[in-house]
Amino acid sequence: MTIQAQDWGAGQTLREALSIATNQLEAQGVSEARNNAELLLLHILEMDRAALLFRWQEHFPEQKREAWAELLQRKAAGEPLQYITGSQWFYGREFAVAPAVLIPRPETELLVEAVLEAVDELWPQAAGQGEVDQSEMPMVIDIGTGSGAIAVTLAAERPRWHVCASDLSPDALDTARLNASRHGAGQIAWRQGDLLAPFLPAQAERLEHAGMPVGVLVSNPPYIPAADMAELQREVRDFEPHLALEGGADGLDPYRRMLETIARLQELPRIVAFELGIHQPRIVAALMERLGYWNDIRIIADYAGIERHILAKRK
Repeated sequence: MTIQAQDWGAGQTLREALSIATNQLEAQGVSEARNNAELLLLHILEMDRAALLFRWQEHFPEQKREAWAELLQRKAAGEPLQYITGSQWFYGREFAVAPAVLIPRPETELLVEAVLEAVDELWPQAAGQGEVDQSEMPMVIDIGTGSGAIAVTLAAERPRWHVCASDLSPDALDTARLNASRHGAGQIAWRQGDLLAPFLPAQAERLEHAGMPVGVLVSNPPYIPAADMAELQREVRDFEPHLALEGGADGLDPYRRMLETIARLQELPRIVAFELGIHQPRIVAALMERLGYWNDIRIIADYAGIERHILAKRK
């Protein structure tokens, strides 16, 4: 079924346009069809829901029929709403998203919360308001930054921190830089490279904060096992970047590689925070315990009660 502009006759109200769009998306197997149709309608009309409700009986703009049909066709084909609208909210901020980056998930906000709390505990002066010695501020690196949701949020919430972010994809870094500019996080240093490689001694001298030891490492790397990729929802499998999804045979390759090289950093991070997939946190926490670098390792559950994050501290 192809959705075309001719499906909307002249004189249809906004309410009628939403009803037809909902039926079309339902016929294509789109979940939450009405919610998706409404959000797309708000996007194309450039208004909020209150304005839409107030203007229900107005005619759908004739000049927007072609664009409206195109948006609905993209959604019917399974494209994530966030790629269609080009944005996703995260931690109270609107982030630009594109097919080169994963769409930020709500559960990652819990990882940000945990990092903010842990750093404030170990570096209380970094959260204050008075004059401070910048050399005493923590150096935070975000590995595999994608849209920059984690790095930008941390930098915006704690402007005194020295934040660096890396990604293997130059297109992802372009999106992250855009988000940093949008949210006034211009202090972030950006590096292209694979996992910890940009921060090892051979490369670290090129950083904007050269010579500063890494105090905090946070990462939400690819963690989907290779065999599970085909079973993902089509919105994820067919549209989100596989480079940022697949983590090897069991999904844990990025964590092993980071833990194998972490001791080669200029200084061992006092805080390490990871996001992981289902059933993975206890495995990685055991690896970290065997290393013996951190004396406080805890697992954090997400909103659904699923173990999702690891926060390790060296007090």
